[in-house]
Parts: sequence; C-alpha cells; structure tokens
Amino acid sequence: MRFVIARINHETNTFSPLPTPLESFAPRWGDDALQAGEGSQVAMGAFLAYAKASGAEIITPVFAMANPSGLVADAAFEAMTQAVVDAVGEGCDAIFLDLHGAMVTETIDDGEGELLSRVRDAAPKVPIGVALDLHGNITARMLDSADVIVGFKTYPHVDMYETGEHVVRLVAEMLEGDFKPARALAHPPLLAHTLKMNTTVPGAMAEAIDAAKQAESRSGVRAVTVFGGFPIADIAETGISILVVADTPAVAEAVAKELAGDIWLARDGFIYRESPLADSVAVAAQACQAPGDGPVLMLDHGDNCMSGGTCDIMDVLAEAIHQNLRNILVGPIADRAAVAAMQQAGIGATITLGVGNRWAMPGTGAVDKRPLELTGKVRTLGRGKYAISGPTYTGMQCDMGEGAVLETDHGFVFVVEEPHEPWDFGVFDCVDLDPRASRFLILKSRMYCRPVFEPIAKSVVECASLGVTSSNFDIFAFEKLTRPIFPLDEEFTWTPTARLSLR
Repeated sequence: MRFVIARINHETNTFSPLPTPLESFAPRWGDDALQAGEGSQVAMGAFLAYAKASGAEIITPVFAMANPSGLVADAAFEAMTQAVVDAVGEGCDAIFLDLHGAMVTETIDDGEGELLSRVRDAAPKVPIGVALDLHGNITARMLDSADVIVGFKTYPHVDMYETGEHVVRLVAEMLEGDFKPARALAHPPLLAHTLKMNTTVPGAMAEAIDAAKQAESRSGVRAVTVFGGFPIADIAETGISILVVADTPAVAEAVAKELAGDIWLARDGFIYRESPLADSVAVAAQACQAPGDGPVLMLDHGDNCMSGGTCDIMDVLAEAIHQNLRNILVGPIADRAAVAAMQQAGIGATITLGVGNRWAMPGTGAVDKRPLELTGKVRTLGRGKYAISGPTYTGMQCDMGEGAVLETDHGFVFVVEEPHEPWDFGVFDCVDLDPRASRFLILKSRMYCRPVFEPIAKSVVECASLGVTSSNFDIFAFEKLTRPIFPLDEEFTWTPTARLSLR
C-alpha cells in the first residue's frame, strides 16, 4: 500500500496584524518532512507509526506548523496544499492529514475545507483521515471532503498523538472493507471563550468532553469530538461544534443533536466574563501577602502568542508598576527595537527606552498606544534558545531570537525578537532568570504555561490586557460571522440540528 501523510497547522486570528508567510511555517518537504514527523508526539507521529507497522510505502509531502498569527499568505497556502495534492495525484491507498481546523488565508475563509476539497478531487475514492485541534472551526466543506475527522479532547493539548491513533483505527477499518463512515456535524450558535475550554478543571467544557467520551461507548458510534472552536476568527462558521463519526447516518445525527442540545442548555458555562485589569492586579497584590512560597502567576490572556497575540501589549506591566508591585518577572515580550537598543548599550549600562506597544490593532476597538518607557540596567544579553521539556510539544527546539533582560526598580523585563509562548522554564533558563525567585510572574499565556508554572505558583490571577486575543468580544468588528450567536446576541432560541454526510 501507499500512504500520503502530511501536517499543515495554523490557527488564524483574523484580527491579528502579524503576517504569516511561508517561512513562518518553517516547512519541511519530502524525506525531511518524514524525519520531522517520525517519533513526534503529534498526530502525524501516530500516522507514520501505523504506516511503518503496515509495511506501506510512505509519502510525506510536507510537515509545517506556524504559531497562531494573522491571515496566511495565499502563496504559502498554495505551496503547501499543492505539495499534498501532487503527492495524492500520483496514486495512493490512504491519506492521513494532521491539520488544525482554523486556517484562514488572504482570500480563503476555510483553509482546511479548501485543502480537503482539492485532495478529494485528486482522489475521489481514497479514504481520507484527518486529525484536528480542539479549537477548529468546523465547516460543512470539511465534513463533506473527509471520511474520518477526529479532534483533540484535551486543552492544554496532551492527546495529539492519541487523536492520530484514533484516526488510524477508523481508516484501517475502511481499508479492510468493514467500515463505511457516516458523519454528522452540529453547530450550536455559540461563541465559546477559550478560557472556558480548559478540560483539566470542572466546568461546561469538561462535562461536554465527558459526554463525548461516553457517547463513543455506544453501539455504532466510532468517534465524537466537541470542538470548542477558535472564536477570534471572522468567518461564517466560527464557534463550537460537535462532529460524530458512526456506522449509520441515524446514529451519527442522533448523537450530534443530543450533545448539541445539551451544550446549548449549558451555554452560560462557556462564557468568560473578565474583571477590569486594575482589579485583577489588585487581587494579585493581595494574593502575594498570603502564606506560602512561589510567585503570584499573572496571566496576560489578552495578548497570548498561541492565539495570535503580538506579545508586546504592555497593559499588565504598566498597571503593576502603577500599583507599585515589586520583584516582578515579565516576559517574553516581543520587541526587536528594544532588544537592539539594549544590545547597543551593552551589559551593565543604564538605559531609558520604550518597550512594546509597537503594533496597530485594526479591526478592534483597541486604541493604539505608545511604547512603555522604562529605565533600568541591562542585566543579560543572549540567544533565546531552549528545548521544551514538556508536556506539550516535548523535545521541540525553540528559538525566540536574540534576547535581553532589563533590570528595573520593579523587577526584570525579558525582551526577545519573536512572539513566543512560555512553554516551560527553558524560556527563562536561557538568560539565567529564575521565575521561582520572583514575587510576581507575568506571562503572556492563557493555558499552555499552566502545567509547568502553576505548580510553583502561590496563586493564579487572569489579567485582561486589551490585545487581539482579548476575551472581550465586543472589541472585535465581526462582519462575516453568522448571527445571531451567543453571547454577542442573547435573546433568541435555537433548536438542535445536524448536517449529515455519507460517502
């Protein structure tokens, strides 16, 4: 047998000013893509393990992932998509794709739907299995073009490989001739907040995931995914959805409608209502006085790298300084100009410079700000490189570009060249900073930092800066989003429906 296996992954924040050219994906092609995917803990790793165990010929046209950012350049999309289509066009017995589910390009609102449609046209009868992120915005076009779609059931995502294994099991049954999947998609008009999708704590999302797992134990049900969706994307089908793969259309439809109805009744539990920033910082100051060791972890969720944030909004630090918090460690902040200024000044120099607030925020109600003026001593200069120790993307090599640390009266400000998620202690170890020694640790993160930094924290406080990953949906100028949708619209009713697809 001949299997085509590829990974193309991007979560697009249509309000983010950050460009997404091909180089953002650091694409690896052909044999190099095989080397990147083999042994990895993403879905493609599971696909490759199955293919190898099956003795199949393996074709890997591309392995590509870009951090969440703005619209994907059409040229980048075309290059990666064409590589997959060309490989499929040479003939194959199965196609396995490790995608995200929320890609938007400069001219295509439904990136994955377009990609899958082209692949389907190139191989009308070949099984297509797809693994998607829990934050995918699932469209009817995706549903109709793929035979098997399964999404993650964890956030933070720690089941990427297991999701790939789930896809493999179902496609293997198709290849053996015993399974013809029926698929159903339900799409409640609900714009869920990312901060309410944490599956490690009790709440509406955890309950919905549990219901999906229980449904998978029913006769004739093969896969049930609750997609929280990626809310900061202005396309028609943004929002929460339920996708069921089953033996028959009737079973698929019934389960999709049932779970959609339950989620709709629990819709308030998917809505995050943020506190004013000044209040959150005051709560952090108070929490610091409580008994116990470790810093107060202050999560700047309005400027989150892994949702397309610029990582340079200075609201939280500015308010912390205003309230005279001391022994702060904040970073990484992405500001090439500030790094260059500290490099020019040199280690030990006292310098006054502007930091952050460099990007305009079109499409939002955010007011453009001037850089935050800070005075301090250049403490450290160095390359921001480290390897992730886990549990997400374990072993991945990270490079934040050149880095510099400014020591001020209020603490340490770590500035780098590239937006970056604080995956683990390596973020700070590379410049000899110890987050355990700080009283306040400000991270530009919603969720991925938690498995590593929450255990050392005395307390966790969510802080709402006004950036392009804000939980305040009112600042975003949605134009294409299908309305009505909760919570932007509150006074309307909805009856559970499901779209069916059977190949």
